[in-house]
Amino acid sequence: MVSQGITIGRQVFFSILCLLSLFLTGCAKPPVARIMETTAYCGCSSCCGWERGSYRYLKLDFWNKYVSHGPEAGRPYSGKTAWGTFPREPEEGLFSMDSLYHPWMIPVRILLFPWYLLPEDGTIAADTRYYPFGTRMYVPGYGWGRVEDRGSAIKGKSRIDLYFGSHNDALAWGRRRVRVIIEK
Repeated sequence: MVSQGITIGRQVFFSILCLLSLFLTGCAKPPVARIMETTAYCGCSSCCGWERGSYRYLKLDFWNKYVSHGPEAGRPYSGKTAWGTFPREPEEGLFSMDSLYHPWMIPVRILLFPWYLLPEDGTIAADTRYYPFGTRMYVPGYGWGRVEDRGSAIKGKSRIDLYFGSHNDALAWGRRRVRVIIEK
């Protein structure tokens, strides 16, 4: 009787161990690496194609933003991506290499900036025929990003556009050919 309980316990233990190993290893395809041409953009008027004030109001409503060209010209500009999110730069989070280089910043981040504890993916614009919305990519020098936008000049498999918070950072990135890791 006792030996049956032990064998049933072992079977349950091994079945739980097998299920756990299935969940941890996953059934996803391994990531793909590809050499891609990357450019940068920010939320400014020259990068995103908007202008202040409408000709309808003789440009007196300068606090409003309007789309300046394309099929949406003249409509209010919301600043959202094609996926409906606001663009952002990648954040490394508390457990990152930056925490190892600057350990004195850990208490400051915990007390003053608790929303920086978790990492966040940046916004990437890509051709959604090849990379659907939500595709994660790792770009060396930029970090992890997620496809949330599409640009008018972003065409093909080997071209992406990275979001930066300032125009100077976008200009500093420029145009680079890097090896990008793609998770689908």
